Amino acid sequence: MTAIRHAQSHALFARALEYIPGGVNSPVRAFRGVGGEPFFAQRAQGARVYDVDGNEYIDYVCSWGPAIFGHADRAIIDAIKQAAEQGTSFGIPNPLEVRMAELIRTAAPSVKKVRMCNSGTEATMSAIRLARGFTGRDKIIKFDGCYHGHVDSLLVKAGSGALTFGHPDSAGVPAAFTEHTVVVPFNDRDLVQAAFAANPQKIAGIIVEPVPGNAGLYLPRPGYLEFLREITQREGALLIFDEVMTGFRLGPAGAQGRFGITPDLTCFGKIIGGGLPVGAFGGRADIMDFLAPLGPVYQAGTLSGNPLAMSAGIAALERLASTEVYDRLEARGAELEAGMKAAAARAKVPVQFNRIGSMFCAYFTDQPVHHLADAMMSDRSRFAKFFHGMLERGVYLAPSQFEAGFISVAHGTEEIKRTIDAAEQVLKAI
Repeated sequence: MTAIRHAQSHALFARALEYIPGGVNSPVRAFRGVGGEPFFAQRAQGARVYDVDGNEYIDYVCSWGPAIFGHADRAIIDAIKQAAEQGTSFGIPNPLEVRMAELIRTAAPSVKKVRMCNSGTEATMSAIRLARGFTGRDKIIKFDGCYHGHVDSLLVKAGSGALTFGHPDSAGVPAAFTEHTVVVPFNDRDLVQAAFAANPQKIAGIIVEPVPGNAGLYLPRPGYLEFLREITQREGALLIFDEVMTGFRLGPAGAQGRFGITPDLTCFGKIIGGGLPVGAFGGRADIMDFLAPLGPVYQAGTLSGNPLAMSAGIAALERLASTEVYDRLEARGAELEAGMKAAAARAKVPVQFNRIGSMFCAYFTDQPVHHLADAMMSDRSRFAKFFHGMLERGVYLAPSQFEAGFISVAHGTEEIKRTIDAAEQVLKAI
């Protein structure tokens, strides 16, 4: 094992602390969930990222999901260069926006019309506004452990009572902003039914990550997504799938294609920008036509549909129309899952390794994880030791127990084997 050097990253972090709150521009990057200091990336290529000290890591963060073809993919880089030479932003409709919309609609049959924006947060915020405007209702059901961006009304969790109104999960969010948000546990049917019963004709919709990936990773129980579809239709509410993370990662049609569910609205991000900042939301034509300039629901964005993000996203999505990519990702995912479970068994360490396609999470617990309360029972201290042990062996996992990991097309058998070997060494030591 080559010793990891940290001098340059340490110096940069010290400088960053002087100018940037917490030294980072997104909280999880600060390593607060695992202790220690973050490293600073210099460059990345394929399945590997290289820091300013010259250390090399096998990367399972993949820019938090969008690097499905690996880093610095040549086709995406070339598309960005070609677009940049024509102009980085117009604020005027451009042909690339139309092509992007065609690709999304072709891949996701539930989406008849789509509106581009600049982030997943913008997409979920706009979808919620649209659902309220279309139904004329105010309340939204969300699930604890599902993150939908830093939208004021969605920064809530269940608290002491699952059916009480949510309390803000962040300072600066007035309680009045969340009083129309009802929070229930994921995978619980009874409390969803109770929420509708307690709020007759008041719930505009349910927003859900069909596969929650922001509290680690856990899967919907068989029939649960079908239940959400049925109850929203029965109650006159909309079903909103937040596929910012799962869209185009779990298959060409995302989670909705994998599970055979047709939501009313879908939020996208990550992969559809090819690594550049982007978001989108789409769905039924009659709902989408409620947006300005056709309808009364206002939504806008100066950089929405900008040519750089559209070009990068098109270069990614056109290749993702093939099942060959997903077959490869599934094979690498299954290989990693089998190896990690075997390593944990040999080390006699209790681990729940949850995986679907190329997304995964390892929880240090001997109990299955189906929702946030289960995830919170995992041994976070042991995870922190595991994280640093893997990092010292050149494997970069998300620096938090409550984040999903990602596999890219660039991850091959060699990377998977090195990861499993490193995991077994670390598990035996912790």
